[in-house]
Amino acid sequence: MMLSRAAVRSIAGVRVAAHAASPLLSQRTLPAVWARSMANDNKPPKFTKPEDIPTQKPTSSEIPAEKPQEQQQQQQQQTPAESEPEPEIDLSKLPDLRGGIPTTLEYEMAQKEAGKKPVAGEEAAETQAEGAEGAEAEAAAGGSGGGRKKGQLPDSAYVSSTEKRRQKMANWAFIASGLALVGGTVYLGREWDEDEIESHHDIPNGWGLGLWWQRAKARMTGTVSYYQEPAFEKLLPDPDPSFERPYTLCISLEDMLVHSEWTRDQGWRLAKRPGVDYFLRYLSQYYEIVLFTSVPFANAEPIVRKMDPYRFIMWPLFREATKYKDGEIVKDLSYLNRDLSKVIIIDTNPQHVRAQPENAIILPKWKGDPKDNELVSLVPFLEFIYAMNYGDVRKVLKSFEGQHIPTEFARREAIARAEHNKLVAAKAKKAGLGSLGARFGIKPSKLNPMAMEGEEDPAEAFAKGKMIQDIQRERGLRNYLAMEEEIKKNGEMWLKMEQEAQEKAQKEMMKNMQSSVFGWFGGAPSEQQSGESEKKA
Repeated sequence: MMLSRAAVRSIAGVRVAAHAASPLLSQRTLPAVWARSMANDNKPPKFTKPEDIPTQKPTSSEIPAEKPQEQQQQQQQQTPAESEPEPEIDLSKLPDLRGGIPTTLEYEMAQKEAGKKPVAGEEAAETQAEGAEGAEAEAAAGGSGGGRKKGQLPDSAYVSSTEKRRQKMANWAFIASGLALVGGTVYLGREWDEDEIESHHDIPNGWGLGLWWQRAKARMTGTVSYYQEPAFEKLLPDPDPSFERPYTLCISLEDMLVHSEWTRDQGWRLAKRPGVDYFLRYLSQYYEIVLFTSVPFANAEPIVRKMDPYRFIMWPLFREATKYKDGEIVKDLSYLNRDLSKVIIIDTNPQHVRAQPENAIILPKWKGDPKDNELVSLVPFLEFIYAMNYGDVRKVLKSFEGQHIPTEFARREAIARAEHNKLVAAKAKKAGLGSLGARFGIKPSKLNPMAMEGEEDPAEAFAKGKMIQDIQRERGLRNYLAMEEEIKKNGEMWLKMEQEAQEKAQKEMMKNMQSSVFGWFGGAPSEQQSGESEKKA
C-alpha cells in the first residue's frame, strides 16, 4: 500500500512539470506578460514559436504503472484547481473614458522609431499580441470600436460641428463684405447732384464705366479729405473794417508761449514763457494776432483762457484747423482767408509750416528757461515791418533767411543809424529816408509814422537824429502804457463782464437744448418751469 502511494506522488510531480513547460501554459499567461512588457518597455515582447520551446517527454521507464482508479482520483483533484473561474473585474477601478480614449501616441512613435519588422518566428506572436491589444482597447472603450484606422476617412470627418458652423459664418461674412464693397462702389459712382456739379466740372455725368469709376474715386477722395483737411474752408472771418490790422501774426503755443513737463515728484507742470504778456499786448496794436496750434481744442482752450484772460489773441485756431498730409500736421495759411503777403507765422517746428515756408519765422523750442528773451527780442523787428508798411512781408523775411533775425536786425539798424546821423548833419532828410530802406534792401511803400495829435512833428524828430522806428517805438510805448493803465483800472470789471456773458450764453444754450428735447415729445417747457430752472442754476 505504501509503495503504491509513493508511485502515485512521483507520477503527479512529473505531470505538473510537463504541464508547466507546455506551450499551452505560455499562451495562457501571454496577456499578463505582454501587459508588463508594455508598462516597462512601451513595446510588445518577442515570442518564439511553440515548436522552439524544448520539452522533456518522460520515458516509459520513468513513468511507473498506475492503477486506473488512482489516475481518475488524481485528475479529479487537479481539475478544480485548473478550471477555477477568473476573478471578476472591479468596474470602479477602470479609467473614466467619458472625456475620450487615452492616446497611444507614445507607443506608436516608439514603434516608428524602432523601425523593425518582425521575423518569421515572431510574426505569429506579434499578431496575437496586437489582437489582444485591440481586444483590450475595444473592451475599455465599451465595445464601440469603429473598425477604421486613421486616414481611411476624409479630413472633414475630424472637424467638429462647432468649427464647421464657424467656418460657414466666416464664408458668409466674406461674401457679404464683397457684396457691400461692390454695392458701395456702384453707389459712389452715381451721377452728380446739383450741388456736386459745381465742384466737379472736370468729371461730367454719363453711363460710361470710366466716368462711373472717376465719380466714385472723387467721392471717396472727398470722404478721406474730410478728415485730413481743416474743419472749414475759411478759418477766419472777413476782416472787420472797424478793427482791421494791416498784418496778421500767427503764433504757436506748445514750446513757444508755454512749456509743459512731467516729473515724478510734481506731476504735470505748465510754465509761461517770460515776456509773453508784453509780446501779446504790445504787438496787438500792430497785428491781428492769431493763435495757430496743433494741440486739440479740449486741451489748449483752458490754457489759452488762463494765459490770455483779456483776449489779446483775437482768433485761436486748434488742431481741428490744421491739415494732415504725409503723416505730418501742417498749418496751411491758405485757409486763413487773409492776404498771404501780409501774414507772418512764428513756429518751432519747420514741418508744421512747410506749406508756406516763405512766411515763417522758426524759433528754437523753449525748454522752460526763466531767463529766456528770444521771443521778446523779435518785437523791434516786427514793429519795424509795421512802421515801414511793407507791401510783401515775404521779401523782408527772405532777406533774413538763414540768419538770427534779432542779431542781424540790430546790426543793420546800427549801420542805418550811423548813416542817418551823417545825413542829418548834412541836412539831407529826403536822402536819409531813402537810404534807410536801401540799407535793408527793401523799398517801403508808405511810412506809417505820421504826425498825430500831441506828438512831435516827424521833420523835427528827424532833425534831432531820430529814425522812423524810433518815432514808431515811442508811439507804441505810449499806447502800451495807456493799455496797461486801463487794465489795472478796469481789468476785474472786464473779466466779470466776460464771465457773466459766458454764463448767459450757457443758460441760453441749455434752454435751447431743453426746448429741442421737449419738442421731440410734442411739447415745450412752460415759462414758469424755465424760470425755476434758471433760479436753480
